[in-house]
Amino acid sequence: MLSVWVKDERRRLAAAEVHGDKPLESAERAELLRLRRQVAELEKDNAFLVKASAYFAAMQRNRPGSL
Repeated sequence: MLSVWVKDERRRLAAAEVHGDKPLESAERAELLRLRRQVAELEKDNAFLVKASAYFAAMQRNRPGSL
């Protein structure tokens, strides 16, 4: 397992050097992971809100006396 991580890390560093980029620092990598988790959570929240608003819109249309 560790050898796979080491190979992946070496490959990532080599790819960054080829493109002339600096590899991410550990703090930057941690921030990137945190932001990715936050985006995933916000996307789930957004999907829920879309479904909830569709549900309540359908309920509103089905009320007696509504157009």
